[in-house]
Amino acid sequence: MKAVAITRYLPITDPKAFLDVELPKPAPTGRDLLVAVKAVSINPVDTKIRKSKGQDVVEDPPRVLGWDASGVVEAVGSDVTLFSPGDEVYYAGDITRSGSNSEFQLVDERIVGTKPVSLDFAQAAALPLTTITAYECFFERLGIDRDDAHKGQTLFIIGAGGGVGSIGIQLAKAAGLTVIATASRPETTSWVKELGADHVVNHREPMVEQVRALGFQHVDHIAIFNDMRHWDAAVELIRPQGGIVSIDNTDVPMPMAGMKTKSASLHWEFMFTRAMFETSDMIEQHKLLSYVAEEIDAGRIRTTLDEVLSPINAENISKAHAMVETGKAKGKIVVQTF
Repeated sequence: MKAVAITRYLPITDPKAFLDVELPKPAPTGRDLLVAVKAVSINPVDTKIRKSKGQDVVEDPPRVLGWDASGVVEAVGSDVTLFSPGDEVYYAGDITRSGSNSEFQLVDERIVGTKPVSLDFAQAAALPLTTITAYECFFERLGIDRDDAHKGQTLFIIGAGGGVGSIGIQLAKAAGLTVIATASRPETTSWVKELGADHVVNHREPMVEQVRALGFQHVDHIAIFNDMRHWDAAVELIRPQGGIVSIDNTDVPMPMAGMKTKSASLHWEFMFTRAMFETSDMIEQHKLLSYVAEEIDAGRIRTTLDEVLSPINAENISKAHAMVETGKAKGKIVVQTF
């Protein structure tokens, strides 16, 4: 089968950062689906993994990256109960297994959702990883009720213009929350407003003053989706007994005195946790992806796709990585069709 892979961990400017290769077609067993991949989306995690080891490290056989895909079930393992060959699906996969930048991929059915009927494969591939991340951040980590029980509460999304923020705004609005989003450029400001943000502040300027100028002394919930350098502002703005969730790295100072004084909670979100550890609730990712598909088909949530490249080959995967690495992408970049 065709695949786009790495043999060394190179900067994206290197013409050999990605290679077009031929690999054996895998066969499903157990609860695995064999999916014929139609489109893939590029996330920051892809670029981080590509840079995660020294340039002298050699992968043999070549390593396939990619953790967002849509496609059609080609075959199923003997224990599969949720899907059948011919079903259209979307999923983010498992970071410990071979990725989605290949013609065919094995993925556990418990982390796969039924693709929204109203979306094409490119539109659907833009969604899984960011949807799982935002959903788990809000409704599982922070304990926000998905069905309006916390209607009117405030959610401050720091870094709202990227992939996670783009779907996160929509999930939060569907749950009845007042969303304060951050964006730093005219195009991302327009983007987050289009997606439903009630207020927008600039995260490149002092945020505490901006939020309070809107009339909010504190906010009920905070999601940090871009950079932990905003930690001090988040602690200042969170209400007593409120909660902060982050998907960012942990290598910056995070003073906790203000959190203790407020009895505030801190949560970490890593959407690969369930698959990595095969937790007993892995199937919740199947359920949430299928729920969001229903919301999309009902017209309450839209895709966050911004740009499509074609075909799926080393040149376009490299181009998409370079675009993501600028840190200026809004929404999602998808590569489709082998």
